[in-house]
Order: sequence, then C-alpha cells, then structure tokens
Amino acid sequence: MDIDQFLELTKKRRTIRRFNPDPIPDGCIEKILEAARFAQSGGNAQPWEFIVVKNPETKNRIVELIAEAHKYNWDIEKTRVEELRHPAYRGEGRQGEPTVTFKDAPVFIVVCGDPRRVQATVIAAHFIIHEGGPQAHFLKNIGNATQIIHLAAAACGLGSQWVTVSSAIEARLKDLLDLPVEFAVHTIVPIGYPAYTPAPNYRRDLSEMVHYEKYDRTKYATGEDIYNYLLKLRNKTVPAYPYRKKV
Repeated sequence: MDIDQFLELTKKRRTIRRFNPDPIPDGCIEKILEAARFAQSGGNAQPWEFIVVKNPETKNRIVELIAEAHKYNWDIEKTRVEELRHPAYRGEGRQGEPTVTFKDAPVFIVVCGDPRRVQATVIAAHFIIHEGGPQAHFLKNIGNATQIIHLAAAACGLGSQWVTVSSAIEARLKDLLDLPVEFAVHTIVPIGYPAYTPAPNYRRDLSEMVHYEKYDRTKYATGEDIYNYLLKLRNKTVPAYPYRKKV
C-alpha cells in the first residue's frame, strides 16, 4: 500500500450509526483484530483485550446500558443552548433519551485493557503528570488499537462506530462481560454493513491546522471564532445522527 492508497482508506473510514443486521463474512473480525494487535504502545506494553460479542441477549443488555448513559449525558447537555448541544441531543425527537441506533450491528467489539501491563513503559510516566495525566499512557495505548480497528473495518468494506463507555455504566458492563476488577473498559465498536449512505465527510482545511517551525498566530481562533465554528460544525454534523423519532 502506498501513501495515496492509505489516504483513500482514511477518507473511506466513516462513523456509521445504523447498521444492517446482515452477518459479516467469516474471518473479517479476526483480521480486524489481527491488525489492532499491532498498534503502538508505550514500552510495547500491549495492554489491550478485545471481547467479540455476537450473542443477541448480551448485545441488547449493552444497548440498554448505553441508553442509560445517554440519560446522564442529557442531564448535563441540556444546560447548553440548543444550537450548541451535541447533535445527539439537539432537535425534535433527540432530547432526553436519544435512540441507540447501532443495536442492529451483528458484532460488537468491546475494547478493554489491563492497566498493569503499562508498567512496561518508563516508571516516571506513572508519577509525573505529562501528556494528559498519570493514566494517559494507558488511554493512548488503547486508543491506538481502537483507531486501527476502525481503519481495518473500513478496509473490509464495513462500517463502525466509536461508542464511549461512561464511568456511570462501566462497573455493570464489567459484570456483564465477567471482566477482572483490575481491567478498564474503554470503548465499544459496533461493526457491520451501513444501513444508509453517510453525508459527505467534513474536515477543516489542512492549511488551517498546519504550522511550520512555530505556531502561526495569524491562524489563532478567538473565542468568537470558536463559537462560530461550533455553530458551523453543528449544522454539518446534525444530519449525521439518523435518530428516529420516538412513537
């Protein structure tokens, strides 16, 4: 694969929020996870673990827990003015209890990990606050593996979604999946065939975010610039959330 092919893959990867229930061909998930295990990690710690969930009852319980987490999110999100709310909580039919739309994905990959393995990296990383805090190395390691899962799914012609696991439900999710107490649950990645055609991908122009030798102050965004950017962003991203109205 050359760089142009890789660029096409990164642009092909899209966040999908509704899936067809059609089964995934044999071997696809194994290849996706084979790619993920080669992710970068500090000291080659490889702290990740992957739980492949196909059982309908288990998937339904996971969906119930994520829906519960949405209620916690709404309690906080509703304090924003509506035009700046996250798209999942903005507009008719999206307030209070947004529908968990990934429920039909045939496979959920639960990305979790054992923080003890991160002892492989330099010990100072666990005591000195840098690059995001004392748990940053673990979270970055797991995030690296999760991103590769999404790219590998796109390479297989599949869609995927990055579903964050809230601390409000993590303990019950660990009980459901019989995870050891030391482990942490990071992300759930539903994978399957998209049930719709996603809207065109929006990204800031490269020229806005690249600086040479030092930060270019002419590109600095004021508070008002950020506010206007968020308004623009919301108008572009709201259509990407195909939540159905509750009846």
